[in-house]
Amino acid sequence: MSRPAVILKLAQLQVQRPARVKAVGTSAELAQRLAALGLRPGREVEVVRRGWLGGPLQLKVGGTEFMLRRVEAALIEVVEPAVAPATPSHASGVAA
Repeated sequence: MSRPAVILKLAQLQVQRPARVKAVGTSAELAQRLAALGLRPGREVEVVRRGWLGGPLQLKVGGTEFMLRRVEAALIEVVEPAVAPATPSHASGVAA
């Protein structure tokens, strides 16, 4: 049984956890600039790191990395993919 897909705001996405952009709820001007950087619905995005004290997020979309303020990131919806639960691996190590 897998964990269902989760919808959250880009500002809430954990570092180095890819998600797919669902909706960009920013102003039309900012949405157009973000689309030029590759951030548009259907594309995969990843938070590379977070700035200290509520600073901006460093994002990666395809081969492009850029900074985005958390206020704007809170206006973008993303979907984390469903994840299958980890199954314990059975080590069949034979001592020689």
